[in-house]
Amino acid sequence: MANSERAEEMQENYQRNRKPQELPKVRKQAVGPIEIFRFANGLDITLMILGLLASLVNGACLPVMSLILGKVSDNLISGCLVKTNTTNYQNCTQFQEKLNEDIIMLTLYYIGIGVTALVFGYIQISSWVMTAARQTERIRKQFFHSVLAQDISWFDSCDIGELNTRMTDDINKISDGIGDKIALLFQNISTFSVGLAVGLVKGWKLTLVTLSTSPLIIASAAMFSRIIISLTTKELNAYSKAGAVAEEVLSSIRTVVAFGAQEKEIQRYTQNLKDAKDVGIKKAIASKLSLGAVYFFMIGTYGLAFWYGTSLILSGEPGYTIGTVLAVFFSVIHSSYCIGTAAPNFETFTIARGAAFNIFQVIDKKPAIDNFSTTGYKPECIEGTVEFKNVSFNYPSRPSVKILKDLNLKIKSGETVALVGPSGSGKSTIVQLLQRLYDPDNGFIMVDENDIRTLNVQHYREHIGVVSQEPVLFGTTIHNNIKYGRDGVTDEEIKKAAKEANAYDFIMAFPNKFNTLVGEKGAQMSGGQKQRIAIARALVRKPKILILDEATSALDTESESVVQAALEKASKGRTTIVIAHRLSTIRSADLIVTIKDGMVVEKGTHAELMAKQGLYYSLAMTQDIKKADEQIESMAYSIEKNINSVPLCSMNSIKSDLPDKSEESIQYKEPGLPEVSLFKIFKLIKSEWLSVFLGTLAAVLNGAVHPVFAIIFAKIITMFENDDKTTLKHDAEMYSMIFVILSVISFVSYFFQGLFYGRAGEILTMRLRHLAFKAILYQDISWFDDKENSTGALTSILAIDIAQIQGATGSRIGVLTQNATNMGLSIIISFIYGWEMTLLILSIAPILALTGMIETTAMTGFANKDKQELKHAGKIATEAVENIRTIVSLTREKAFEQTYEETLQAQHRNTLKKAQIFGSCYAFSHAFLYFAYAMGFRFGAYLIQAGRVTPEGIFVIFTAIAYGAMAIGETLVLAPEYSRAKSGAAHLFALLEKKPTIDSYSQEGKKTLFDGVDAKELNVQWLRSQIAIVSQEPVLFNCSIADNIAYGDNSRVVSLDEIKEVAKAANIHSFIEDLPKKYNTQVGLKGTLLSGGQKQRLAIARALLRKPKILLLDEATSALDNESEKVVQHALDKARKGKTCLVVAHRLSTIQNADLIVVLHNGKIKEQGTHQELLRNRDMYFKLVNAQLVQ
Repeated sequence: MANSERAEEMQENYQRNRKPQELPKVRKQAVGPIEIFRFANGLDITLMILGLLASLVNGACLPVMSLILGKVSDNLISGCLVKTNTTNYQNCTQFQEKLNEDIIMLTLYYIGIGVTALVFGYIQISSWVMTAARQTERIRKQFFHSVLAQDISWFDSCDIGELNTRMTDDINKISDGIGDKIALLFQNISTFSVGLAVGLVKGWKLTLVTLSTSPLIIASAAMFSRIIISLTTKELNAYSKAGAVAEEVLSSIRTVVAFGAQEKEIQRYTQNLKDAKDVGIKKAIASKLSLGAVYFFMIGTYGLAFWYGTSLILSGEPGYTIGTVLAVFFSVIHSSYCIGTAAPNFETFTIARGAAFNIFQVIDKKPAIDNFSTTGYKPECIEGTVEFKNVSFNYPSRPSVKILKDLNLKIKSGETVALVGPSGSGKSTIVQLLQRLYDPDNGFIMVDENDIRTLNVQHYREHIGVVSQEPVLFGTTIHNNIKYGRDGVTDEEIKKAAKEANAYDFIMAFPNKFNTLVGEKGAQMSGGQKQRIAIARALVRKPKILILDEATSALDTESESVVQAALEKASKGRTTIVIAHRLSTIRSADLIVTIKDGMVVEKGTHAELMAKQGLYYSLAMTQDIKKADEQIESMAYSIEKNINSVPLCSMNSIKSDLPDKSEESIQYKEPGLPEVSLFKIFKLIKSEWLSVFLGTLAAVLNGAVHPVFAIIFAKIITMFENDDKTTLKHDAEMYSMIFVILSVISFVSYFFQGLFYGRAGEILTMRLRHLAFKAILYQDISWFDDKENSTGALTSILAIDIAQIQGATGSRIGVLTQNATNMGLSIIISFIYGWEMTLLILSIAPILALTGMIETTAMTGFANKDKQELKHAGKIATEAVENIRTIVSLTREKAFEQTYEETLQAQHRNTLKKAQIFGSCYAFSHAFLYFAYAMGFRFGAYLIQAGRVTPEGIFVIFTAIAYGAMAIGETLVLAPEYSRAKSGAAHLFALLEKKPTIDSYSQEGKKTLFDGVDAKELNVQWLRSQIAIVSQEPVLFNCSIADNIAYGDNSRVVSLDEIKEVAKAANIHSFIEDLPKKYNTQVGLKGTLLSGGQKQRLAIARALLRKPKILLLDEATSALDNESEKVVQHALDKARKGKTCLVVAHRLSTIQNADLIVVLHNGKIKEQGTHQELLRNRDMYFKLVNAQLVQ
């Protein structure tokens, strides 16, 4: 009873938590088998048809061979070859000549079949590999194109980390499923149908009896395949969650380290891995069980067929000889065996269809605002008159919160309009709507009397330039970053824009000038430098409408006044919309609009609004706080916000020692990784030795089944040399029974293999991902600045490399052990039965092995090259998706798409080469088998005539070695997985063995406050726990507000009361209480659902929670509007009582009460003292204060 209640409860939870957009997913999880090829063009279809026909011909070779085998067997057993009866020895000599001719004829047939297999094998594999490569490339391009075309609201509601996982993993799955696997699938289908036909024609009764078990085989295969597919989907989902955690943590690594949250994040990551592990173990068991079931039914069927076949011969059924029985039996067995081998290929195809479902869903998603749309009116020129008519809006991801309410606003062409108002009042939203990143729910936005929804999106956005508060730069050179502003920008224009943005001088100070790399997300530049590059990028667009969302906030005073002048110059003749908290920057605006709660409260010029004494007046008054003893300071106070992640010293001196490398040389620098031996990989599973040992035992048992089978098989065929019916009947029954026993052994040992190896493999994967993630988190911050270690590259190590290592351990060891046992026993038995024949066959084996090796070495080379190219493409894609807003407002979608496609090009050329090599190796190794048979039978006939070996011996040797060779073949197929595992392991070990210079994990070092102690001697973790930082662009995590605040202290569980207490201190408690979910509100990826000021206050609360001894305020109040700023400043003043406090500020009014002011210039201390002392010095500080008074 309790169980059923629990199930109901779970069902209810599931219903509650399921998002509405996931509903259609439940019904249909895969695309149709034809639909997956929808990206094929004419040439692809031709290649696919050619490959199909070739695979059908190739598939017919096996059944035809079993016909010949039957004839040969009859000839070998018919009494004359074996010199036993002396009586009819006379008529035997003529018979023998006839027999020799027959055997030569049959040998020639064999050779013919071999040649057919050679030609068609090549065609089938190479044409499918080629067409798969072509289609996959098209799918990658389409998918990326479609992602770039989506509107911003789609990105708000989808997990970006997951999107990147889909972009790599899921498309790789499609590519696996539509290549050579399909050719092999059809080859198997052809073998099946031809084999069946041969069987029915030669002896229908035996065929039907043999087939009677095949429904069971098919049913079991189908059942397991369903189970495996559903488990795969679950595993993928669990892993993409972990991937999303990894991506978020790595892209915010500085914050994670500053708050000592490495352990917490490792736990969060491992938690998601646990789910993937549990599903993985189930999947391993299921896939081994499905194999076991196939073998169980197959060997059982052998027993049944031989028992029935012998009874047909004994009862004198016309046309049945042992040769017929063999021919029928092999045709039918081969054909049902083919269903067994077709299953994994079919499974790969089904997995591909499942993966394609998600991919095609995105490709087919028609966005509400299509960034690539070609429709819509393209006016010759845009004047820039903007009007909002009754605009209402809420973000699709938060439908309950109304942001704008019937907003009306008219902006004349060429005017400079300032939007002011408290944080979260909807100022940035207005700007986003104007760029048409979203469409309003009600009302219209008109530009030059046209509803912007009727204009062509790209054309319209090209007329808008945006400089935002936290500018996004791309991981390339300064030159390319500015060039992203507009298509076809000349170098002259770039320089001119840089000069106008006051960026030219600092750029020229770098050794590489405009070719300096800015680092991932512009991390190598200071805030002010980033800002000026962004301004240059906006100016190069020559926009008609210029949007400045707090554009000068990140500049220090000197640059700020110059840039402000540049912006004022730039806004001449353009409609300019300025969002500002610092009112001094917007006094000269033609129109100032005050916004509160999504409505226009008042508008007018500075003078008019001051006269009104309304909201604007109160905002302006709060900025004029204190009349100090020197009149100079009251003016200084009107300067509001100014931020920079670095003190006044410009960053040049620090950053310029970047090595002098151009971007291209950096991208393809694959570090020379040391070779990793397989043994080292296996050592990783040490702790699971018991599982591995038991699994290996099962594998050995399993490997012994086939050699034993060979002996029994030969005995059955040759028992017909005897004529006594009763012994024949007794023998037949006994041998058939042995077959059944073998089948049971096979099934059981497969199950144990799956259980033990699956466990070991999944635990290993989880441990490796855990170790790798941990190793990454404890690296030095400088390591993350290296282009090789960008977030995209690191997440792919976690996702791809480790999966490849698992590919070579886990159940693969089992397959190896099983095949080795099989081969070893087969050879021993063969030598006992007839050494000459065995030697002949063994001398052929190395050639087979050689072709296998050529194939694998070629494949490894390709795999590594592919990986490099795809990793590079993955970087581009990740960067594009993470910064989609910037790309959209710069209308640079096409440029990113182009870069992405160029990167794919190289990988594509690789694959086309791969197709040829792969095809020829495959064809040769398959055809060679037939040539080997031809030689074997010819030689065997001669040996029997010479009396050197019995027919039974020949059959034992042939069957045993044939099975052994199949085992070797299977092992060789695994070789590429080994080489991939080795390259994956090389990456992994390089990572695990890299020791950081600042070891955050070490327990050494003193734990005293560092009065007079060198910081390097202190315990790092302890030192960081004494410090809290509030920085200019706070990084929040994709979890609830409460979790984000609790992040301040990761050494313990923080109570909600404590969280509320610090939230009150940071003046954000009341805002949180007004949210529908209060402290459980999600903040979105990187905190995108909150305004700048809200993020800043959360960050302050998070810092206060640490109860630090040293408080670092890096422009902490910069992103706040005046009202909150005053209160937060007050809170900070309170918080820093009794703490050492280090403040970085550009706005001097915030620091005039400091105990000591240090002025830095070019990395050196220029002067220091109190506010009053420095003013009397009339040096640099005095100039800075004056510069802030200029306005």
